[in-house]
Amino acid sequence: MIDLHCHFLPGVDDGPDTLQEALELARVAVADGITHSVLTSHVDPDRYDNQRSNLETAHAEFSRQLAIADITLQVRVGGEVRLCAELIDLIAQNQVPFLGEVDGWRIMLMEFPHQIIPAGSGRFIYSLLKLKIRPLIAHPERNKAVMAQPEKIEEFTEAGCWLQITAGSLAGRFGPVAQKVAFGLIEAGNYCVAATDAHNLSSRPPLLSEGRDVLRTRYGEAVANSMVHERPAEILGLSSV
Repeated sequence: MIDLHCHFLPGVDDGPDTLQEALELARVAVADGITHSVLTSHVDPDRYDNQRSNLETAHAEFSRQLAIADITLQVRVGGEVRLCAELIDLIAQNQVPFLGEVDGWRIMLMEFPHQIIPAGSGRFIYSLLKLKIRPLIAHPERNKAVMAQPEKIEEFTEAGCWLQITAGSLAGRFGPVAQKVAFGLIEAGNYCVAATDAHNLSSRPPLLSEGRDVLRTRYGEAVANSMVHERPAEILGLSSV
């Protein structure tokens, strides 16, 4: 399995504070059957001073520590990018860590504020699409506005955005509403991938298998495999994995 969204880099956001905690997250991911993880630390100028340059440095050191600890997880650098006014400047400065590229489109894991979808977000998304940047919207099923009115996401999916559903939401970790909305987004025919959004071992563990198992039971092996392996592999350029 391939996890496109996790917070393993120590000391850079609200993920692990220490290297040992980060390495333990990686061990649990491997035990869960995850072979590749994209380290998508928060890129949010209002909260964390992360950009592509410092995240690449942190990623290189973490990769070195994984090798020393004999942890076989393959890691890539990425970012969970908050929709914000500074984003266009970060793109112009080549400081946004994209997940990969598909058919000439750069794929960016993008997060709305947790409570709302800000006014003007649709226009902002169109400005990204004009730059051949396709947002992969992080955990829309946990956004309070979407939970209250799931149709709010349609403006963005119809424009061409993809959706990242949290494995824990599928498994019921975030409550019945988030789970129901997650199922509805998949059943509406949207382009969806599943990822862990792992932050810690207690409440936000790197367990992609729990989402895969729900997908397999509810929709069958083909859908489950597409969401935890085939589509993530395509985004990372690992289609042969």
